[in-house]
Amino acid sequence: MKVTSISRKLLTRVLSFYFVLTFLVTCVQIGAEYINTKSHINSELLTLEKTFSSSLTRAVWELNTQQAIDIAEGLVAIPMIKGIKVTDENNQVITQLGEDRDIDDLQSNQIEQQSYFNLTSQGEGLFGYNFPLIFEFSGRTTKVGTVTLLSSNQVIFDRIEVGIYFLIGNAMVKTAALVFLFSIAFAKLLTNPLTELTEQINQFDMDDPEASKIDVVHYEQNELSILQNAHNNLLTELARNKEELARAQNEIIATNNKLDEHNLMLEQEVAKKTSSLSTTMLKMERQQRELLVQQEQLKAENLRRSQTEKTLTTTNQELKSSIEELNKAQERLLDAEKMAILGNLSAEITHEINTPIGVSITSTTYLSDLITKLNNDIKEHKLTKRALEEFSHNAQQSIDLLVNNLNRASELISSYKQVAVDQTSDKVRQINLAKYIQEIIHSLHPKLKKTQHQIHVECDDNIEIYCHAGAISQIFTNLIVNSLIHGFSGIEQGKIDIKVAIQGSQVQINYQDNGVGMPEQDIPKLFDPFFTTKAGKGGTGLGTHIINNLVSDTLNGEISASSPSGQGLSYLITFNDMR
Repeated sequence: MKVTSISRKLLTRVLSFYFVLTFLVTCVQIGAEYINTKSHINSELLTLEKTFSSSLTRAVWELNTQQAIDIAEGLVAIPMIKGIKVTDENNQVITQLGEDRDIDDLQSNQIEQQSYFNLTSQGEGLFGYNFPLIFEFSGRTTKVGTVTLLSSNQVIFDRIEVGIYFLIGNAMVKTAALVFLFSIAFAKLLTNPLTELTEQINQFDMDDPEASKIDVVHYEQNELSILQNAHNNLLTELARNKEELARAQNEIIATNNKLDEHNLMLEQEVAKKTSSLSTTMLKMERQQRELLVQQEQLKAENLRRSQTEKTLTTTNQELKSSIEELNKAQERLLDAEKMAILGNLSAEITHEINTPIGVSITSTTYLSDLITKLNNDIKEHKLTKRALEEFSHNAQQSIDLLVNNLNRASELISSYKQVAVDQTSDKVRQINLAKYIQEIIHSLHPKLKKTQHQIHVECDDNIEIYCHAGAISQIFTNLIVNSLIHGFSGIEQGKIDIKVAIQGSQVQINYQDNGVGMPEQDIPKLFDPFFTTKAGKGGTGLGTHIINNLVSDTLNGEISASSPSGQGLSYLITFNDMR
């Protein structure tokens, strides 16, 4: 494919326009010179009229033909005069010299009606000036004749010839200089930068886009620099996309590994069933050999074989049903784990509420006894001021005790109610994150009061977000319970730090305890279902799996875990505000 140079094409168009413009301007200048010179000649003809009019008038008036001829010859000798014709008052020719010898072919009255005229019928392009001869005598004027002076375009061309050559030469010199300067400018500003830019673009390396960026330091801030920046930005975006593609491939590989593990488990299960089926098939083959030996029992054995095939079909269907039941059982286990935590929390909350309610009942009973005793004293007229003061004091103590314990029970019930409702609902609502975390911690008070562990929350009181409140409740409940059961095993005074930050619409939660932590090789399996370090001791291995599902599926966020040596276990959770 033929490549067309942009600079050459642009230079050709610019210079072509300049050539045409220069040609037109030069032609206009030549025309102006022509008109100006012709005007000068007409002025000179008018001067000649003023100079020789009186002498020619007197010669014609005195009928001195020889003097008129001499004056006419003198005028014809002037270079610009190509012809002269002198006539009397009757239009009779007195003398006719030069190019005017054929002027009789024209209409005399046509010439006499105008002072300046052009004789376009003549091949030489003649033009002239016509003026009358007026003689004054005794205050009277009399026309005694007419003079016609002729000149030609050749006279004009002879006068402006040098000027024309100068104009043409000037135009040619300016055009040549402009062509030279434009060629250098286009080569420096367009052709050479484009060539260098093209060479660098042709060196593009797909494997290393960053190394293929264009770096031409002498470019000015123009379209070429914009093209360079756009190309470099494209390469940067390409490199970023490659990194994202590699990261996505790694995630796909990790997911495939998990799928392979699940497939392996299923294959092992299928292998067990297949082994059982193989044993059955061996039995069938042995029975078939026996049927061949015992032909008399062929009919019964065939029936038996048919029944066995039906059994195999039923077994295969049962195997498929078992796999489906296994998946459903996993879902039920997840729900059961959630409800177990909620039920355990309910039992502990109930036990915790029993104490303030029992104290309230005791206080109420004591207050009832005081009122009964007071009524008896009133009936028996034994009421004294001291007895009334003791009743007021004891009644006030009972009421204070009753109010404090009922408020405590109310706070426990309110915290548990909000957390329990959120954990059984998928509703998205607005919450104050700092207050909601405190409510969750307060609902876990029955578990925490038996220990010396501390929970420190660092969260701005003004953070308001829209999210699945139930998911937040379940996540923090599972994290804190895991720390109490697993992290603080053998530790009397544990510490949990919860830091919450928000950047734009993204919420970032950093949860860390100072417990025993977890071996580094077990971190990748932390979120796998049924993975637990308390196997056989009440651990189901579903707590962190539930947390992972809540963060990933319900909150559409991300969670990661780490366990620095000697620093406990740390979780980093990020998700977006759902408003």
